[in-house]
Amino acid sequence: MTGPDDIEKLVSKLEDKVRSLEEGSCMDDVILPLHGSLPPEMQVRVFSPPLPECRRFIVATNIAETSLTVDGVVYVNDSGYVKQRQYNRQLACILLMLFQLTIKERVHLIFLALYSVQANQRAGRAGRTRPGKCYRLYPSRVYHDEFLDVTVPEIQRSSLAGSVLYLKSLDLPDIDILKFDFLDPPSSESLQDALKQLYLVDAIDGNGSVTSVGQTMAELPLEPSLSRTLLEANKYGCRAQALTVAAMLSAETTLLSGPSKTVEKKRKLAPPDLPDGSGLGDHIQLLQIYEHWYQTDYDIGWCKGNDLKVRGMMFVRDVRKQLSQIMQKLAKGPLEVLANRERQHRDYRSLRKALCVGYGNQLGERMIHHNGYRTLGFKPQVVQVHPSSMLKPDEEGKFPDYLVYHELIATSRPYMRNVCAVDMKWAMPIMNKVKTLDINKLSGGIDHIQKNSEEHVPDIYKKEVAITGLPGDRESRIQAARERFLARKATK
Repeated sequence: MTGPDDIEKLVSKLEDKVRSLEEGSCMDDVILPLHGSLPPEMQVRVFSPPLPECRRFIVATNIAETSLTVDGVVYVNDSGYVKQRQYNRQLACILLMLFQLTIKERVHLIFLALYSVQANQRAGRAGRTRPGKCYRLYPSRVYHDEFLDVTVPEIQRSSLAGSVLYLKSLDLPDIDILKFDFLDPPSSESLQDALKQLYLVDAIDGNGSVTSVGQTMAELPLEPSLSRTLLEANKYGCRAQALTVAAMLSAETTLLSGPSKTVEKKRKLAPPDLPDGSGLGDHIQLLQIYEHWYQTDYDIGWCKGNDLKVRGMMFVRDVRKQLSQIMQKLAKGPLEVLANRERQHRDYRSLRKALCVGYGNQLGERMIHHNGYRTLGFKPQVVQVHPSSMLKPDEEGKFPDYLVYHELIATSRPYMRNVCAVDMKWAMPIMNKVKTLDINKLSGGIDHIQKNSEEHVPDIYKKEVAITGLPGDRESRIQAARERFLARKATK
């Protein structure tokens, strides 16, 4: 199955179906879910051998493809679907959808698929200890004619801002990002999108050179937006809060409800003891949740009582500790969880300003007549606040005029997930930078460097350069440089 929600539904249907059978018409059974967000004690149940005359039904995600092997499996039902995260450069968002087994283009949304190697891997789970079968719930024609042979490389379906920043941080003047010889070359549009993102958060300057801020960002094991937020928070004196937010955003399943929740319970609001983010958004709520947990001396019972994943919260604590150690090299002074008196300022102004700078390329402006938003930047589009958000409307039922979002998720429609209210005046300097952007300069390399240097070359040398040009291959460039050198020597 594609995810925990589908697994929960299928487990419930299987249990109802078995209970409806006549007693003695079939052998006893045990139905077990299996997915990555389950607690370890529930995951290990699938490895226990069943009782005599008892059949196991294991309902799993694609974690059972390669990550682990369950002995005794005889039959496998392959639905032909997988849920993947796919960065879409046209929409500048992450697609999180049910992807079928082929690649199709529909309204600029890329439906990624299972591949033949994945289908074969799933079939290989059947009959490892004795003869078995795999039942594929799709036509054989699809498998033979439409499946791709190999998986699309990660670099071609991910945001490249972090990778481009790493290349820039090497400080090699002849690296041209748009012409770099990648093993699996991503699209030029994806690289341009990454360069624009880095420019807006001050990681590179207008000429494509890495800045001191960008060099420091490259040392942090975070996506560039969070790295920039941490550095800005250090300037505003709220780095402890920003560290907590960065760690909380690094754990994807922290706030997911347990599998026993019914549909009615899922629709309820957060429990009374769980902070609401002061109505300012999800980043503030994540901060408040961790602060409350810190005040309970990291009590596991408090997490369970508020439907928080214990393993996820423990992961957050470890990530925050590691980030604190890295930040100690960049800033002097203690890095407590509670930053002195900052917690008493309920508007969290300094933290929200830091988030605005870090997520300068991920801003949204509310529409005039409704609570939909238009993203600001290079690829404007109309989006909605995710239904799970803690952002609160005002007395007139309107959301804040401007906000930042952690990511765009396209499911049934584009949603902004993990949002935080900001003031537009904080973002104006960032938006003004869009007008002065030159993508060729941001790419780097020797082409624009020579173009800039030509302005300071005497006329006689300009004429020589115009004659020889700048050939594309290495040997021709060396020969052109030799001729220019001899020409300069002859004029002395």
